[in-house]
Amino acid sequence: MAILRIAVQKKGRLSDSSIALLKECGIKISNSDRKLRAQSSNFPIEILYLRDDDIPQYVEQGVADLGIVGENEIWEKQKELTIVKQLGFARCKMALAIAKEEKYKGLSWFNGKRIATSYPAILGKFLDDNNLNAIIEEISGSVEIAPGIGLADAIFDIVSTGSTLIMNGLKEVATVCESEASLVSSNNLSTEKKAILDRLVFRMESVKSGKENKYILLNAPLHRVDAIAEVLPGMQSPTILPLQQEGWCSLHSVIKEDDFWEVIEKLKTLGAEGILVVPIEKMIK
Repeated sequence: MAILRIAVQKKGRLSDSSIALLKECGIKISNSDRKLRAQSSNFPIEILYLRDDDIPQYVEQGVADLGIVGENEIWEKQKELTIVKQLGFARCKMALAIAKEEKYKGLSWFNGKRIATSYPAILGKFLDDNNLNAIIEEISGSVEIAPGIGLADAIFDIVSTGSTLIMNGLKEVATVCESEASLVSSNNLSTEKKAILDRLVFRMESVKSGKENKYILLNAPLHRVDAIAEVLPGMQSPTILPLQQEGWCSLHSVIKEDDFWEVIEKLKTLGAEGILVVPIEKMIK
């Protein structure tokens, strides 16, 4: 029987989120010590623990069939891969930053400047797209110190809270791109492995849909049901059940997490009572 090899980051936040997603998909992973390899006991998949910047190369070469990696690494390594699915976690932005005392009036500031980064390919494309003539200083490790020691005039790096920039006397001036974790695959999967991938993606989509939605139950007077149903369409339409109390019913439906508070306010206005909201573990469409 065919087995899919999936590469994940061997340690760090992306690694933890990747393993958590696989477990939410019902995949049991036996190796708790994070050795180089671990095989699932209930799904035809093997985990390879690798450096995140090595994952695109390993997947392109077929050493791993799949990888979970940040889009920034995919763009930087420029390997021949298929992005199967964006996974919705490990979101970050990549930005340009300069010394806080510098006066910044636009991207033209970077002409003739030196920019330190660990992502020269992404930065180079951005400079070309914006007709900017800057010198790229490729370094590894903490690029934030580059302006302070005279290596560069600016940096290009991943920015999350911005606290590291502030600690190094820098300020963010331009967002170049936004990235999140994605599932990527080799372009040469066999028919058997593609079938396993389809099963894995189905599980991932069910988990993601569950997180993006809430199950809602409420009581409502019968004469307001039509108005409330317009607010709660559900996956097709809400479930309506009669209550023992005459003139009342119970409605069950699904609402988007992003629309939650707006929907609740409308329901209250329409006379809904006893509103219960329940997390959804998985949702099969």
